[in-house]
Amino acid sequence: MTPPNASASSGVPAVFLDRDGTLIEDRGDLREPAEAVFFAETVPALRRLHEHFRLIIVTNQPGVSTGELTREEVDRVNAHVVQHLARAGVVITAVYFCPHQRSENCACIKPKPFFLQQAAREHNLDLRRSFVIGDHPHDIELARAAGSTGVYVLTGHGLSHRADLSADILVAKNIGEAADLVLELRRR
Repeated sequence: MTPPNASASSGVPAVFLDRDGTLIEDRGDLREPAEAVFFAETVPALRRLHEHFRLIIVTNQPGVSTGELTREEVDRVNAHVVQHLARAGVVITAVYFCPHQRSENCACIKPKPFFLQQAAREHNLDLRRSFVIGDHPHDIELARAAGSTGVYVLTGHGLSHRADLSADILVAKNIGEAADLVLELRRR
């Protein structure tokens, strides 16, 4: 049996993607699919990544816990993101979301690796050969906690939290540049 924080070495690599601020503009609590605005770089970047990795979205949506959002609203927006990408030829293997506030100290909120470990079990993933791309330091901490490599993007909250990162963190201007970094690291 594979330990809970590892995956079989025969598994496939994945790229775990934050949603808001990484794939789409961060516009607060999104209730309707029409509110999702994709960055211009998102589809081309994910097409390049899709050739070599499983793509999985992991997003925190604490508005559910505060009553600002319903699970159904989050599910509709997530489904829209997946469908939009599918129409562009990009397959998202799975979407996981944490509905809790940080103060609830749940098991699934970033940077806890709960969803990465679950995805590894469900989809035969090798977390050591996987990446996390996101616009918050918690995404980088999530990668480390799972034994993966993090790439920080300067979109969304990225610029405002850049000073919180250590100098050894991989930083990209946007999802397109992050995809280039991931593919370069894969080639090595």
